[in-house]
Amino acid sequence: MSLEFLITALIVVLVPGTGVVYTVAVGLGKGRQASIAAAFGCTLGIIPAILASVVGLSALMHTSALVFQLVKYAGVAYLLYLAWQTLKQSGPLDLKADRSSGKSLAAIARTGFLINILNPKLTVFFMAFLPQFVSPVAANPTLDMILLGGVFMAMTFAVFVVYGLCASLVGTRVLRSDRVMAWMRRTVALAFAGFGLRLALADR
Repeated sequence: MSLEFLITALIVVLVPGTGVVYTVAVGLGKGRQASIAAAFGCTLGIIPAILASVVGLSALMHTSALVFQLVKYAGVAYLLYLAWQTLKQSGPLDLKADRSSGKSLAAIARTGFLINILNPKLTVFFMAFLPQFVSPVAANPTLDMILLGGVFMAMTFAVFVVYGLCASLVGTRVLRSDRVMAWMRRTVALAFAGFGLRLALADR
């Protein structure tokens, strides 16, 4: 595993996307444990994209306009749904939800998982990203890709947890102001809607 891969993967993970926005929003609204659950769910959502790139399914998504469009618009609809839920105060910044129950944490992780698996650009990204760092003389290229994907997932989880924990620390102060929370809720909803619009306009 090369230093170039580690640096490139870290840069990719650090760039804010839907997963980061979701994890930060959960950290602000629901606290530390919930933010870790969000980070875990977003990380698990990477697994299908990695496996698809390994077995070549991502090539189908890259070449088939119908498959890509179906997954894309499902992702767009889900992001817009999250934006609407956030504005209704029943999304990631819902302060009335039970923060500590196992059911609540599982639901948070499930949402993070869905955010990533419904993003076709993620699958296409791994198809283009991982093979670049597999040696052409590797004895088992498939195993190497799975290993690289596992390292990418570990980095994703670690970075997202840091984002979430920082947000939870800020949230303990932010929650004291209804005005600030209303502003944060609108900002997060706008971010989800913006990501949805960008995905809707995305080409393969």
